[in-house]
Amino acid sequence: MKAQKPGLHPRNRHHSRYDLDALCATMPPLHEFIITSPAGEPTVNFADPLAVKALNKALLAHFYDVKEWDIPPGFLCPPVPGRADYIHHLADLLAQDTDGVVPSQASVLDIGTGANCIYPLIGAHEYGWRFTGSEVDNAAFVSAQAIINANPGLSRSVRLRRQKDPSAILAGIIHKNEQYDATLCNPPFHDSAQAAQAGSERKRRNLGLDNDAALNFGGQQQELWCEGGEVAFISKMIDESKQFARQVLWFSSLVSRGDNLPLLYRVLTQAGAVNVVKKEMAQGQKQSRFIAWTFQDEAQRRRWAQTRFKAQAQRAAAAR
Repeated sequence: MKAQKPGLHPRNRHHSRYDLDALCATMPPLHEFIITSPAGEPTVNFADPLAVKALNKALLAHFYDVKEWDIPPGFLCPPVPGRADYIHHLADLLAQDTDGVVPSQASVLDIGTGANCIYPLIGAHEYGWRFTGSEVDNAAFVSAQAIINANPGLSRSVRLRRQKDPSAILAGIIHKNEQYDATLCNPPFHDSAQAAQAGSERKRRNLGLDNDAALNFGGQQQELWCEGGEVAFISKMIDESKQFARQVLWFSSLVSRGDNLPLLYRVLTQAGAVNVVKKEMAQGQKQSRFIAWTFQDEAQRRRWAQTRFKAQAQRAAAAR
């Protein structure tokens, strides 16, 4: 029996160790990046950014039917299991207002979808959700659109919007009379270029690389840092979310540092959030979390769900 990775969501497809034979069968170019570990077992060379990208291509093709996926050099190459966990926990949050049934027609806004477009790819496949992905960087926007165009059927589930105002997050993206059941976001978590560089150097040391080596996960400036770090970014998102309180059921964002939570909770209280939820996640030794907030009370959320997902509820009732 294969070992289980601790902490992943029960519906996450990546509990077991990677089946490299199956992944290579799906994506044969992965073969050239397989090495032998000190224990004598086949593994991926995680110190090589091209190997990490090849692994992502194989995972997305094998588990999520994304046959064509690529990102430009230097852009963030996300860990698929961890990103999937966010989607599954967000699904549980939406299910709280639909008698435990995950809505299959949810509309989700991915703030800063990035060159990799990872959340829409996973969420559209796992739950049939419709995504709008926002992006401020032109190269990332072009890359994400290329992924959508290269995979038949994705254009029916995923659309992109360019954020034309670099100082805005939600404003200019959520249009008048639109409704979203949830937003998600992987914010830039460093507060300066120097902090981002220091974090990169720590990762290099952990991988046994020198400082001139390419970093395996990549990342552009807007992906890794912003003035004030994640506290400033999420605080601005919270402030902007007030103006869309009746257009979005749940707002959410990853929070990389647990000690940032008390300050963010104070910001949410000042903003008038009615309910705030924290979801803890873990992948091996890595701990992460996201917070979600809403300006609607339980009765309002249930009315929202009954209206938005009426057809799905009727089908479920008929099946029973």
